[in-house]
Amino acid sequence: MIPENLKYAKSHEWVKIDGKKAVFGITDHAIDEIRDIIFLELKGVGEQVEQGKPFGTIESVKAVFELFSPVSGRITAVNQAVLDKPELLTMTEAYGKGWLAEVEVKDASETGKLMDAKGYDEFLRSESSAH
Repeated sequence: MIPENLKYAKSHEWVKIDGKKAVFGITDHAIDEIRDIIFLELKGVGEQVEQGKPFGTIESVKAVFELFSPVSGRITAVNQAVLDKPELLTMTEAYGKGWLAEVEVKDASETGKLMDAKGYDEFLRSESSAH
């Protein structure tokens, strides 16, 4: 399931833009790939994030993965429930209660570098056929 109302990064993060506010997280596909999530670390409220740069890490029993910000801006909120219990990511709706951070967007035009749902679906198909 790839929601139509979101934008997607090749690093498997999603973002929902609402004016100057953006909420983002990681896609169902990424959660399925990572599995067994045991630890999550994110930048805190007030910190700056930059599009395409790491804003945190997610750890599974197998490996640690960097999380990349889909947009630039200042973090205004983090999902404390998911930070406290990272396993919630595998049990909740990735595009709803599984959000990770909210930012005040610095440059809304950055979303032009992201994919829409159809583009992300095509990207996933090309990625899986390459393996």
